[in-house]
Amino acid sequence: MVVAALIRRDGQLLIGQRRNDDRHPFKWEFPGGKVEPGETPRQALERELTEELGIQAEIGPEISRYEYQYPKRMPILLIFHQVDTYRGEPANGVFEQIRWESIGALPEYDFLDGDLDFVRRLARGDVRLV
Repeated sequence: MVVAALIRRDGQLLIGQRRNDDRHPFKWEFPGGKVEPGETPRQALERELTEELGIQAEIGPEISRYEYQYPKRMPILLIFHQVDTYRGEPANGVFEQIRWESIGALPEYDFLDGDLDFVRRLARGDVRLV
């Protein structure tokens, strides 16, 4: 299970680019990560956002969830939560770079394959933030 945050500020979302030495180098993604044993998805997302961005986030509503399978890998459940409230200023702790971007421009980025359909649906307005 993987959780990701749609961190919103001034009508834009925060995205991060993976580093060269990561799996899927230089691909873009939403901040988040794997749910560890004993964690709920919300707890995992709180932890990941503190580790990756140095913020204390209030995890908002679930926006979407679906399974995706990369070639020769087990399927993973992806869960996206909206985050509108957090303490601290997001600082890049693990990415090549982070960027605030408008929802409509997200399809221009080279996102992870597992995020592509979601990003397109979000940009078209098929998936709405609350």
